[in-house]
Amino acid sequence: MRDLDESVRYYSTLFGAQPLVRQQDYAKWMLEDPRVNFAISARGRTPGVAHLGIQVEQPAELAAITARLRGAERELCQESDAHCCYARSDKTWSTDPSGIRWESFHTHGEITSYDHAASSHKPMGGGGNAAAAPESTTCCGG
Repeated sequence: MRDLDESVRYYSTLFGAQPLVRQQDYAKWMLEDPRVNFAISARGRTPGVAHLGIQVEQPAELAAITARLRGAERELCQESDAHCCYARSDKTWSTDPSGIRWESFHTHGEITSYDHAASSHKPMGGGGNAAAAPESTTCCGG
């Protein structure tokens, strides 16, 4: 992203709401109608969509999404207690047939930094056309 402040102004206008979380290098909105967790970051990635996400309120909802994703016959990767984007979350990563990365996650705490190397992940069976799993425990799947 070229200019985070300009992007925050644009999305705040578009959504009619200010970010729920705003740091010098990060902004996040939680919208209820439709329920969207929309985050932008100036963290050295190429401009554009890095990944899309589905945030759930309960661990059982994440387990249900993970079970459905197994049926899609795509490789999955699970992260437990990942420290990323100023939050602690359990996550399941997958990649759709077009190569778009999806993060399904349940957030259960906050952290004071953008990321932390303490997260862990383990590949999960699921079939296997495309490798979707992050290769390391870096923030947001690497």
